Amino acid sequence: MEIVIGIDVGGSTTKIIGVDKGGIKYPMIVTADDPITSLFGAFGKYLYDNKIQLSDVKKVMLTGVGSHYVNQELYGLPTHHADEFEADGLGAHYGSKLKNLIVVSMGTGTSFVKVEGDTIKHIGGVGIGGGTILGLSSVLFKTSDIHRIVELAKNGRIDNVDLQIRDISNAPLPGLPLYATASSLGKATATTAAEDMATGILHMVLLSIGQSAIFAAMNSPIKDFVMIGNLAKLPQCKVIFPILQELYHVRFHIPEYAEYRTALGAALSGIKA
Repeated sequence: MEIVIGIDVGGSTTKIIGVDKGGIKYPMIVTADDPITSLFGAFGKYLYDNKIQLSDVKKVMLTGVGSHYVNQELYGLPTHHADEFEADGLGAHYGSKLKNLIVVSMGTGTSFVKVEGDTIKHIGGVGIGGGTILGLSSVLFKTSDIHRIVELAKNGRIDNVDLQIRDISNAPLPGLPLYATASSLGKATATTAAEDMATGILHMVLLSIGQSAIFAAMNSPIKDFVMIGNLAKLPQCKVIFPILQELYHVRFHIPEYAEYRTALGAALSGIKA
């Protein structure tokens, strides 16, 4: 067996995935206090849990902000670095039948990568993402546990916190139905329930990301957006992105293993090289 391993090294979380002739193998996430510990822990656990021998590993490809700390061998294996934006493009495009798309990589912040055929280009980003959710939640709810935040939001109502078109008009506006958001958190007050605020925060972040992606594509014919990263697995995505699809006549795609797609792209860049 020959396997190429892609590793997306974050500040404290490392995502690892393998690719061989049979396709994607054994995605895994490992968390530690720093990127080096996370990387070595993830790689060792990955090999052990999946009964992979070092001799089975054809190449190790690193990407992500934490990968810049690593310029040495990993358990005796040489490491190679993959450009993160190229990895986003390759990983998001894998298994898709789309020729042209924009990758929306939702991490601490959000980056946009345009894929047109074989051309992959970073076109910008916004400073809103998972970090926004965790920062606001730490202040408001005294927790940065995303699972607790999502659970809290399940019992919230968006119309209790967002100012909607129906709140300012008794008729739809051109292109804007009554349920469309006029102002995120525009109805929030000091007495707003925590459940409603949690819903409002998640809605604001995902809505802002989706709209920003659409605006990034406005000077191109692209109508397909592939959402990757941890936020793509939030249950609220299944509510918010279909609304944007209806409003803007675009298509949002959340692929299998969405949170591992950058690591997958790193592995694919190693195969491509």
